[in-house]
Amino acid sequence: MNELTETAPTTGAPIKTFQVDALSVRVYASQADLSNAAVHIAHEHLTETLGARGEAAVILATGNSQIKFLEGLIRLGGIDWSRITLFHMDEYLGIRGDHSASFRRYMRERVESRVRPRVFHYLEGDAPLPIDECERYARLLQAQPIDLCCLGVGENGHLAFNDPPVANFEDARSVNIVELDEACRMQQVNEGHFPNLATVPQYALTLTIPQLCAARKLLCVAPEKRKARAIKAALQGPISTACPASILRRQAHATLLLDVDSTSLL
Repeated sequence: MNELTETAPTTGAPIKTFQVDALSVRVYASQADLSNAAVHIAHEHLTETLGARGEAAVILATGNSQIKFLEGLIRLGGIDWSRITLFHMDEYLGIRGDHSASFRRYMRERVESRVRPRVFHYLEGDAPLPIDECERYARLLQAQPIDLCCLGVGENGHLAFNDPPVANFEDARSVNIVELDEACRMQQVNEGHFPNLATVPQYALTLTIPQLCAARKLLCVAPEKRKARAIKAALQGPISTACPASILRRQAHATLLLDVDSTSLL
């Protein structure tokens, strides 16, 4: 780490900012402050993009850590969502869109139904030909530049469903079918999305790491103590697929937002 700056703990302002390799990192006193900061960064970037280009394309993440951020961004207003094309970054293989744990359902209920974007392109996890579905979604992603990718970090350091055993920093594909490792599947149980490990799908469709990193801006939101080990590995370990989130250190267009809990092991 370098360029460490500490600031007074004013509500809403980062209490620490620093850089790790190319990655800008901001630490906040609370998850609420972190989410509020992420909202304003995303809002400013989308406003500037819409002003310059008249349209925008955004990839959104699901998961419990994203809820406050998405709610805040929608509540803030001032964005013409009818000019924004939305994508999400993963979905369980074989799961129906109305399943309680479906990421399509998460996005329809939390985002699409509330902001009415130009279009929300969904990964159909229950498509009869999943390889064809990966190719279809890849074509949609490649049809326009992605202006903003909003990320989280998994407890095992994954980005989207690129878990350590399957992550590939050089993948030529945009969308893959991957096997989920047990740590990732247990996270879904612990977050309340499935009753036990046996009910969590073993496979998923996911955007690859090169596809995520190709966005013009990366905004990564990673609060909570359960993410502390992954954050320590990402920032202080080697840049390696053993912790996929470590690739963020090579992304000068990325900002990582943390709270005091997720930085507790640094």
